[in-house]
Amino acid sequence: MVRITDVARRAGVSPSTVSYALSGKRPISAETRRRVEAAARELGYRPPSGASAHGRPKVLAVAAPLRTGVHVPAMMRVTQSVVTAAREYDHDVLLLTHEEGLTRVGESAPADALVVMDVGLHDPRLPLLRSLNRPSVLLGLPADPQGLTCVDLDYRAAGEACVHHLARLGHRAVALVGSPPEVFLRRTASAHRLVEGFTAAADHHGLASSVHPAVPAPAEAHGIADRLLREHPAPTAVVVHNAPLLEPLITAFQRLGLRVPEDLSITAVCPDDPATVTSVPLPAAELGTRAVALLMAKLRGTPVPEATLLPPRLTERASTGPAA
Repeated sequence: MVRITDVARRAGVSPSTVSYALSGKRPISAETRRRVEAAARELGYRPPSGASAHGRPKVLAVAAPLRTGVHVPAMMRVTQSVVTAAREYDHDVLLLTHEEGLTRVGESAPADALVVMDVGLHDPRLPLLRSLNRPSVLLGLPADPQGLTCVDLDYRAAGEACVHHLARLGHRAVALVGSPPEVFLRRTASAHRLVEGFTAAADHHGLASSVHPAVPAPAEAHGIADRLLREHPAPTAVVVHNAPLLEPLITAFQRLGLRVPEDLSITAVCPDDPATVTSVPLPAAELGTRAVALLMAKLRGTPVPEATLLPPRLTERASTGPAA
């Protein structure tokens, strides 16, 4: 697919000038307009579907596929922040929840820019995103971000931060209750990067560590807690990256006779910021604001960074304490 940057290079102008010349949104000299139109014809460039003489459609499409294992409340919280930020730029938002939603946008949907969620390390949507002649921002960091624009919480650093905190408290055996198994099977970037950080930090401190993908059903909490306590060595601290299981797990450990934090410390990486749990929250509002700001910059033809990783902010609370 021919991109607006290809037309700009052929015409010897900026991408924003190409956009203004083809849309009529701002006055452009007749000579420049002729150069741009000639370059577009020669290259076979077609403006994004829905664009007209009155300018871009001013619609952002959000690809948020509701797959199994996705924590929908967290996804909707980030989506809401995108909607709020888009309104500041006078843009509407088109929400795409089906797997094929992104393909529909690529073919005909009236959107001038894309936000893509639930990103995999080797996401099959990446070739399409690289070929489209409209800007996109991924809320997630794939294994190869070249030619893309990505913004996310630094999940690797989040996993490291939790383990560093527990190591400072003297814990020598830690466990991670992670995302659902199907999330790992899809190789979702956030889940894998958090495991990488957790494992690397545990190895750095010489801690015994284990990782447990978990079904996000509260009824499963007692069985998970019981299995963790039967490990050798049994963990004295647990990191939870599975929001629906956080409170049920704490209750299950307490019913098994453990006190938090006297016998077992709990930390979490989760969408909310629980008032009583040491945690790294998901910065949903900042993610949405950053994603939209990056898209608006790209629509203006302004260069943007390839990857923006938001540093984790761990807040210590009453759920962690010195190892027993």
